[in-house]
Amino acid sequence: MSRFTNQRTAYGTTLVELGKENKKIVVLDADLGGSTMGKLFEAEYPERHFECGIAEANMTSMAAGLAQTGLIPLTNSFAVFAGGRAFDQIRQTIAIGKLNVKVIGSSSGFSDFGDGATHQCVEDMAVFRAVPNMTVICPADANETVEATKAIIDYAGPVYMRLNRNDYENVTEEGRKFVIGQPSVMKEGTDVVVFACGIMVGMALEAAKALEGKVSVKVVNQATIKPMNTEAVNKLVEGCKGVVTVEEHNVMGGLGSAIAEAICKSCKPIEFVGAKDTFGCSGHNYKELLEYQGLTVENIVKAVEKIAGNC
Repeated sequence: MSRFTNQRTAYGTTLVELGKENKKIVVLDADLGGSTMGKLFEAEYPERHFECGIAEANMTSMAAGLAQTGLIPLTNSFAVFAGGRAFDQIRQTIAIGKLNVKVIGSSSGFSDFGDGATHQCVEDMAVFRAVPNMTVICPADANETVEATKAIIDYAGPVYMRLNRNDYENVTEEGRKFVIGQPSVMKEGTDVVVFACGIMVGMALEAAKALEGKVSVKVVNQATIKPMNTEAVNKLVEGCKGVVTVEEHNVMGGLGSAIAEAICKSCKPIEFVGAKDTFGCSGHNYKELLEYQGLTVENIVKAVEKIAGNC
């Protein structure tokens, strides 16, 4: 059984473990340490944790200064605030300066189902992907979050990583090394290739299973949104009829757009499963909200069948 089923807990616990050996790691929170799990690091290393209050812009500027001294700062907040409230500081200071700051967007997508559009972030990957020098990561599950956290600490440069709020089953192998930029084939197939990230990787696998005997589906976990390994992506789609992308994010500017750009010369037909250029809303539970937004196994199946039938 995996150690974790929650990305936030996996992230916070891994930071504590890494912090024991790497004294350069410092963590900054914006009054949300109990949610981002920055509180775990604070409990172990209070001298290396900074509570910045509800002030993401100031927190990000502090992180930039800490990075200039050779430390490895990680800023924690809800995804919608981590980038939205601090975009100017991220762009002007961290990205232009290529500073070694890791921005962690917690409760991403619709995972904060009860708080509505103001707290649900469907544009973060698009925003960060458009910023030069920025690496963008969306781990599939808690297992991958552990390894992705290790990878971004070892990586020198600005990183944005988005995390889900809720518990859900792991689909990746525990302990498998995370390599930034490398897509991971979760299931082989020949007819249609489905690229997915975050919680949608599991749904893509369910859709592929539902289509067994009808359509041969290759499922790819594309946890690195940027940099996109164009050569590897094009290799994965060779000989297939078409492509489907699946993300808990606006269909504009995120994973789907990145894959479309990567395979544009191959002229493969492509379908996009994601939020259809809409903000979120409140729901009674996470599953209800995902269904309302069309982020379901059934819609992935329909998208695959459309590609398979139209080619």
